[in-house]
Amino acid sequence: MKIIHTAKELANGSRKVCLAIGVFDGVHLGHQQIIRQTVSDAHGHDALALVVTFDKHPSTIVAPDRVPPQIYSRSQKLRAIEALGADALLEIPFDKNFSEKSGEVFIRDLAHAFGTIHSVCVGADFVFGHKRSGNVAQLNQLGTEMCFQVHGMAELALDGKTVSSTRIREAIRTGDLDATGQMLGRPYAICGRIVEGDRLGRQLGFPTANLDATNLMLPPNGVYAASTNFNGQFYHVALNIGTRPTVAAGPQLRVEAHLLDFDGDLYHAELELEISSKLRNEQRFASPEALKQQIARDVAAVRSVI
Repeated sequence: MKIIHTAKELANGSRKVCLAIGVFDGVHLGHQQIIRQTVSDAHGHDALALVVTFDKHPSTIVAPDRVPPQIYSRSQKLRAIEALGADALLEIPFDKNFSEKSGEVFIRDLAHAFGTIHSVCVGADFVFGHKRSGNVAQLNQLGTEMCFQVHGMAELALDGKTVSSTRIREAIRTGDLDATGQMLGRPYAICGRIVEGDRLGRQLGFPTANLDATNLMLPPNGVYAASTNFNGQFYHVALNIGTRPTVAAGPQLRVEAHLLDFDGDLYHAELELEISSKLRNEQRFASPEALKQQIARDVAAVRSVI
């Protein structure tokens, strides 16, 4: 899948494009039906399937006090979209100037840059542009004028409730990872770069990789059984999410992964950790030695869960 940041980079020539437009945080079941419809349109009309999204959540600019934590890191999002068969992804830098562009101008600019749009697919309640000026009704008007089809995809429901990024964040927050995975259409996972830590895990005999989880939605603090693939090798993981009350002086949140049977350097690598189950809540121990004994039990529990 080709990643572009301006429409001109697509260089599609005379070939038509089919667009899926959205934030797509989590690439959940509802997002998947939008992208699949776009891919289907493209395959049926010798067009390119192009996903149009943004480099940051729009609230970062238009409502900075209400920016939701991300369900997926950027790399997770790109991998999930690519797996659905998109030919290319336009990642628009969402800045103040772009935020002031009306929905109509946004679509006209895309049409001008791409030459011929065959179809545009969005969620039925999708709004876009300055002051949320664009919606499916406006897309239909523009489609009639510029000769492109519009798909306003109805919301999907699970257990009688709409599948949405907001609902998924709530499921993660409360630790309902089964529901999270069902709405995502894949097992829940967190992903980030490994950053330098204080090496306390190594001192305890259980070296950990410290995941940069900045701006990510995380499940409740505790110890989890997880797994990862690194350099083509599968590893089971004892994952701790919390403030390390036994050894840390402050409340800084850490995401620490101990890869079972791994011996090597993970610094600056990216890890995606698929979480299978919660083993226990976070707790304070009387001493580092007591913590070390509990970690050994946690590792044994991960093996038992396996």
